[in-house]
Amino acid sequence: MTSPHRPLAAPTQVVELDLDRPQELHTPGDLRTPSAGRALALVRRDGHPLGLVTATGRAGDPAGLPAAVVEAAYRDLAAYRDPTPTPTSPPAPAANPMPAATPMPAATPARTTPTPPPAPADDLLSVSVIVCTRDRADQLGACLDAVLRTTHPRTEVIVVDNAPTDDSTERLLRSRYAGRVRRLCEPAPGLARARNAGLAAARGEICAFTDDDALTDPGWVSAMVAAFRSDPRIGCVTGLVLPAELDTEAQAAFERYGGYTKGFTPRSWSLRERPDPLLPLAVGGFGTGANMAFRTDLLRAMGGFDPATGAGTRTRGGEDLLAFHQVLADGHTLAYRPDAIVWHRHRRDLAGLTAQVYGFGVGYGAYLTALLVRRPGLLATVLREVPRGIAKVFRRSRDRSDRSDRSDRSGDSGGAGRRPPAPFGLAEFRGLVCGPPSYLLSRWEQRGTRAGEPS
Repeated sequence: MTSPHRPLAAPTQVVELDLDRPQELHTPGDLRTPSAGRALALVRRDGHPLGLVTATGRAGDPAGLPAAVVEAAYRDLAAYRDPTPTPTSPPAPAANPMPAATPMPAATPARTTPTPPPAPADDLLSVSVIVCTRDRADQLGACLDAVLRTTHPRTEVIVVDNAPTDDSTERLLRSRYAGRVRRLCEPAPGLARARNAGLAAARGEICAFTDDDALTDPGWVSAMVAAFRSDPRIGCVTGLVLPAELDTEAQAAFERYGGYTKGFTPRSWSLRERPDPLLPLAVGGFGTGANMAFRTDLLRAMGGFDPATGAGTRTRGGEDLLAFHQVLADGHTLAYRPDAIVWHRHRRDLAGLTAQVYGFGVGYGAYLTALLVRRPGLLATVLREVPRGIAKVFRRSRDRSDRSDRSDRSGDSGGAGRRPPAPFGLAEFRGLVCGPPSYLLSRWEQRGTRAGEPS
């Protein structure tokens, strides 16, 4: 299901509401208290995400925002509204009745995440959640608090401290998470190397990866496990990534540019039933490294992540795309499951956002180069399709900017849905051009570098 919300403005609070408990309005990770005003809301039913809506609660009305979210769900999420109500009467009970919002209590109830019936203990897959970090103890705590709220019982949490310049992460883990989190130290910089260190130490049958600037949903691990249990051919699962906050214009601009969200419809890809020579070029649509999981034995057999790629190297990314491709190339299925939800804290300033978008381009160019190193036969396909991809980047940037301009003139989004003030399409293109030499140089630099040992 697509998300019909209008161009986003900043500041906008991000909230979530389950239609089975419409009085319980929450923020990602429950780090804030919902308030009246403009909101981007994830609407759920029985814990399952239905879509995103925008809503505004009236100041001074504690029940106004939850009621506005329910009303927006009726209005905008067409598959879940009654087709026959009149403008002056509330919707009649239907196959999918939506309860009316009730006033919020003085204290918001603790969140309860619906879980499927428990499987026999011997039938549960064990999971290693791996969080890689570098000098960001200020964000890591909230990330770990969210991960440790998981509803899946057979879960271990591993933090890989990547080339730290101080002991802040070690002190945080020792003081707040002793006995609950394992710490490894990977002295060589690079996200791929850090993830490989976590992979080598993992005890779980499934390895799930998220970032230190992300907040996982309590049902995230269980949703991943359910996907793997549904089909033994699935080698990798990705999930829904939503913004955790939209406090600044940069964060709103990133969502307008595309963000990480891949939609609310479960999907699967495989080369077994329908070989597609273009599929290797489309891996960016499968998901992102902030929300992905693999069968541990499969990822190890694949050799883990390419250490010449990833944040912390010249390539700035691409390690997740290569892993997605390898899963498919080895004959396995890659599945996207929107029930596996992660909230991501986007860059707050425009300089950081522009650098991130540039990094997307570098990472994708590095991915294509690494792919050609492994499969030279794809050269003709890449040369034929890359120009179309470049045109798509510029078209996406222009179209989103034009829509934001129209929203300014019409007064939508409070007049704050402005044209992104940085040329994101150009930044991504420049990164794409720099990707191939960046990968080749990074590949040369990585020779002889050894992965670190657990601390």
